[in-house]
Amino acid sequence: MSNKDITRLTIELIDSLKSTTEAFGLAGTGWEYKIVTEIFLYKFFNDKFGYEAKKNKIYGKRLSEAEKWDKEYDSFTEEDVEDLFSYLPASVPRLKPEHTLSHVYNSANKSDFATLLDDTLLNIASLNSDTFAVTTSGNSKVNIFSQITTYVTDTNKRDEFAKSLIRNIASFNFEEVFSEKYDFFSGIFEHLLKGFNNASGGKYAEYYTPRAIAQVMARLLVGDNADLRGMTCYDPSAGTGTLLMALAHQIGESRCSIYSQDISEKSSEMLRLNLILNNLSSSLPNVIQGNTLLEPSHKENNGSLKKFDFIVSNPPFKLDFPEYRDTLATDTTRFWAGVPNAVKKVDPNKPKMAIYTCFIQHVLNSLKDTGKCAIVVPTGFITAKSGVEKKILERIVNEKWVYGCVSMPSNVFATTGTNVSVLFFDKSRNNEKVILIDASKLGEEYKEGNNQKRRLRDFEIDKIVNTFQNKESIEDFSVAVGYDEIKEKGCSLSAGQYFDIKIDYVDITEEEFNQRMTDYKTTLTQQFAESHRLEAEIMKQLDSLKFNKINKG
Repeated sequence: MSNKDITRLTIELIDSLKSTTEAFGLAGTGWEYKIVTEIFLYKFFNDKFGYEAKKNKIYGKRLSEAEKWDKEYDSFTEEDVEDLFSYLPASVPRLKPEHTLSHVYNSANKSDFATLLDDTLLNIASLNSDTFAVTTSGNSKVNIFSQITTYVTDTNKRDEFAKSLIRNIASFNFEEVFSEKYDFFSGIFEHLLKGFNNASGGKYAEYYTPRAIAQVMARLLVGDNADLRGMTCYDPSAGTGTLLMALAHQIGESRCSIYSQDISEKSSEMLRLNLILNNLSSSLPNVIQGNTLLEPSHKENNGSLKKFDFIVSNPPFKLDFPEYRDTLATDTTRFWAGVPNAVKKVDPNKPKMAIYTCFIQHVLNSLKDTGKCAIVVPTGFITAKSGVEKKILERIVNEKWVYGCVSMPSNVFATTGTNVSVLFFDKSRNNEKVILIDASKLGEEYKEGNNQKRRLRDFEIDKIVNTFQNKESIEDFSVAVGYDEIKEKGCSLSAGQYFDIKIDYVDITEEEFNQRMTDYKTTLTQQFAESHRLEAEIMKQLDSLKFNKINKG
């Protein structure tokens, strides 16, 4: 089966799960994403366990030669099961015989099937909590599965709901994905998120970074042929992990460790799923749910911030946080440029505090002296003339930390129409010039619902990457400038302010010049005459107006 076929079938699987949630009145609810992602992950766990168990040197032959591995697994003793577990890699989920999809599917006609499914998921979560749970900033564990059928409020419909979910996932198998090592889960994950990840779900909105931008950031930070090992990668506003996944793929999943923090429970769960699907389960202990700015969780033993080799971030741009604004302001070491002023009145629909400026400072404080990072900012920031924004711009230029800026096309984000740019930092200060790219005219338009969007195509991604890496100056597209020149422009990082202004001159003869002047004079004389005629006509009309006295009888 081709990669294309497997991708199509997997997307159909996801859509069938969404259809089930819709049929039972759960579409658009806060629980829909948990149901779809958890049952999808259960299917993934089942197939991953079966695939790895059949490769085991001790028990693999017994399972692989059976007509159905899961039926043979039902005959394993408790000692056999524990022994098999001891041979499996740590990243492989553990399932007991009663946990397999086949076992659950064959129990679908039993009474109270919904409870059986929920108990199965909870048991798997408990069995695998050391490997697959994530942690909150308060050190509480968040397990991987929940009682998903309880989200159906009508208890009489829960059994049928559970059966429908299991029927959806019973006919497809991921094993070919594992054996062929297809790298398609990034696209699948994007489809899985569709409809779940938007900016309208409360104060702390989830943000999804388009894969094209994630690829540009990863390629420019790492390079296309880098031989790196033991790298640490961090995102303080990780969301669902798109940026981290792109970075890990560029470095090599086995050559880096992922660290993240995000205040959203939903995003942290999605990130956990993303790590599992992308062979990065070993980094799950480093996924923290919590407020990065108020309670940064990744620290050294002495309490200082942990420093990383690579950092990527697409933080929320505006978010009102008056309740802890003054607390952040007291930390003048971490927030050396200051924090935004508190708003007098919070409007959830129109936040005003530029919280991204705090994330920029946190990111730079979390970067090793030899580290690199890339952060998405509103394009208005790169020409800031005052406030916290101006102080940050001045420092990143004076310290020679910033070494590139790419201004992206408008409407590239699903959740915001704000124009964005990506800033690139290198704490080693190895760059003599800064490459500034105006990619705002690139991309193709497409419709997403009622919204007009824009996306970068592969050849345009290559153009940005090649221009940036070669520090090429291309007319009306890119320019490489020195730090002194940037200071002369008020620390502006907008490429357009450095483009040459070209005036096209056309050579003409003296006779042509005189003829043009004669033509201009003739035209003006005619226009003046017409103007005078209109003035006279207007005055004539005004003179003809008379007051009409009305008699009241």
